[in-house]
Amino acid sequence: MKKMRYENTDKNASLATFKDLLQWRKERKGKQKDLSFQVPLVDKTEAVFLQSNRTIPTITWIGHSTYLIQLNGLNILTDPVWANRLGTDKRLTPPGLPIAELPPIDIVLISHSHYDHLSYGSIKRLKGNPTFFVPIGLGNWFKRKGLNKTVEFNWWDEHQMSGLTIAFVPAQHWTKRTLTDTNHSHWGGWIIQHLNQTLYFVGDSGYFEGFRTIGEKYAIDYCLMPIGAYEPEWFMAAQHVSPEDAVKAFIDTRSKVMIPMHYGAYRLADDTPKEALDRLQAEWESKKLDGKKLTVMKIGETIQMETPTT
Repeated sequence: MKKMRYENTDKNASLATFKDLLQWRKERKGKQKDLSFQVPLVDKTEAVFLQSNRTIPTITWIGHSTYLIQLNGLNILTDPVWANRLGTDKRLTPPGLPIAELPPIDIVLISHSHYDHLSYGSIKRLKGNPTFFVPIGLGNWFKRKGLNKTVEFNWWDEHQMSGLTIAFVPAQHWTKRTLTDTNHSHWGGWIIQHLNQTLYFVGDSGYFEGFRTIGEKYAIDYCLMPIGAYEPEWFMAAQHVSPEDAVKAFIDTRSKVMIPMHYGAYRLADDTPKEALDRLQAEWESKKLDGKKLTVMKIGETIQMETPTT
């Protein structure tokens, strides 16, 4: 039986070819980057509080695209990756919380199958008995690992669990874990809703019109938006937003607060964390956006969610 192959909403989105990859590898040999800047870590984490908290909505940045979100008494993890290496590249900053210091996890949200977003070595060490919410096409991978509490989502599917509404929404990206499984599972972002709180975890995405559609459908308070792995832009733009495109996407979503992510943990492309943050801040100021709507978190930092004012 022929396996399903998933596509982006923009069929003309030009993802890079193998020839492009070779050209990028050739170009980057001539680049010299200052890698001395390290994304700040908190002096002391809120691990003890997080392990017992069941009432206060919180967001904790573990690093890269991994967050611990506490909402309505549930502990939710996004794209849990504690790996010290990706291939031959060593992690640039330690995870904000050691995996052993997490509370028992109730829900795990997976955006797609790339190794910097889906790590079996991390998943099998989680406390608790979580339900895994995954893109369509990934369910069998989880069940082969013995993770039978797995729910597959197609774009725009919604699921109710313990007072939360969780929806899987489009992104512009792709998937691959082996030589033969390109785009055989889907990719996307996650909406988490409870009462008057709505959080949007974007996952990985290039800029696309879907951001506007998502913003029209959901009244988003907190938008966890990627800003890294965008250089060279001729190679990366279709799959990863630049800091400028991230701001444009944030505006499209009509979100109240943007929290940047997907930078500082792994060197996936030629940009540096400092370049990403500097360009983000410059674009924010260029667009004359309210500084209170941008929350740049330290690794390991916990913030309490409020319903932001418009």
